Amino acid sequence: MLNQLTISELTAKLAQRDVSAREAMQSCLDRIARVDGKIHAFISHDDADALAQADAADQEISRGAKKPLLGVPIAIKDVLAVKNQPLNCASKILGKFISPYDATAIEKLKAAGAVVFGRCNMDEFAMGSSTENSAFGPTHNPWDITRIPGGSSGGSAAAVAADECIAALGTDTGGSIRQPAALCGCVGLKPTYGRISRYGLVAFASSLDQIGPFTKDVRDAATLLGVMSGHDLRDSTSVPQPVPDYARALTGDIKGLKLGLPKEYLIGGLDPEVKAAVDAAVKKYQELGAEIVEISLPHTDYAVAVYYIVATAEASANLARFDGIRYGARVDGHDPIELYSQTRGAGFGAEVKRRIILGTYVLSSGYHDAYYLQAQKVRTLIRNDFLKAFEQVDAIVTPTSPTAAFKLGEKSGDPLQMYLSDIFTISCNLAGICGISIPCGFTQNPRLPIGLQLLGKPFGEETMLNLAYAFEQATSWHKEKAAI
Repeated sequence: MLNQLTISELTAKLAQRDVSAREAMQSCLDRIARVDGKIHAFISHDDADALAQADAADQEISRGAKKPLLGVPIAIKDVLAVKNQPLNCASKILGKFISPYDATAIEKLKAAGAVVFGRCNMDEFAMGSSTENSAFGPTHNPWDITRIPGGSSGGSAAAVAADECIAALGTDTGGSIRQPAALCGCVGLKPTYGRISRYGLVAFASSLDQIGPFTKDVRDAATLLGVMSGHDLRDSTSVPQPVPDYARALTGDIKGLKLGLPKEYLIGGLDPEVKAAVDAAVKKYQELGAEIVEISLPHTDYAVAVYYIVATAEASANLARFDGIRYGARVDGHDPIELYSQTRGAGFGAEVKRRIILGTYVLSSGYHDAYYLQAQKVRTLIRNDFLKAFEQVDAIVTPTSPTAAFKLGEKSGDPLQMYLSDIFTISCNLAGICGISIPCGFTQNPRLPIGLQLLGKPFGEETMLNLAYAFEQATSWHKEKAAI
């Protein structure tokens, strides 16, 4: 089945003319037609447009064009601008808004020949850990449709895990790529802050958001990272740093590399089966020649509190632009204030409202210094913890999520428990470093994927990817398929 192939497998077949891009795209669309009624990974997809893009790719292939993603179907989280496609952020407030332009990451995918299709479901405005906060309804985990796929990029993760696309894009503000990748059993990469341009990404928390790929193996993640990376003058946070050949870094030789194991991450709430899988992965790394070093990240305990001050404050500022005046849905009122309140009241979901209220509070007069300013100071301490640790080690290894996928509705009534789902992933965003989640095992009953997280130095994606690749080559977890 062509929809089950990796990027490297499909591009090889396309280059040899064994298959056509149209056949590959049709295989994904057929799969969506068969299973997405149960999973709901997609909010929408334009079959005619997708097939037209595939036909154009076939014409380029027939002319001998050489592009890294030529003819590869890639699905997009509904928070990234794709010209002439809907852009809803899984919210009612954007109504029937159609994007008038492409995000930089999308431009780069298209320039590399990708077939960019579909809008993947997500937590509204990327606020959530379960993809239950969507105005279009929840996404279900392909391994067990009674369970969540993770969030906020749950639709993208589920689409890749269910072979509804070859790869997908997501965004990661506090773990929103890595956590759903872990819960759905695929690879999810969060690049260093500034590595991929955020131009065309609808902002949740501007100092934390990063775009990254969901893939079926590490090599594909390296390929997509290489395509999307680079400086962009339209994004002032984009860093003017050369882009390495990430795929070439995948040697599998990790002898002598030092992997840090933070003692603060082996906490009481960690599921025993997750701990056992991570312990086995650490042992595998030792067998492959890596040295395991215990490290300390002493400010870890403050990470969740700091994140939910910084992220909500930035969300409050960013979401002020959704006012019903310039674009999106509008609920009229007698005056502008009533128009704003009616539009936002009807347009935003409960979790988005909760975070706007929290963020507005911590930025308000009398509380700004006590909360927001203090959080920024502690954020610096958290970043310094990582930089100090990276003086001793080449990368850090942790669980991605404290548990496997939980039941739909299980934590939706308890926001604090939901927020703690991201306890291992949040610090990476606060520190601005890179991280990846790779499959490392399964729970027994029910059988659900477990993810291993590797954290790398700022712009240390090459080493991090090679460590991920070495583990992947020595195990077969990534080859397991959900029986949906």
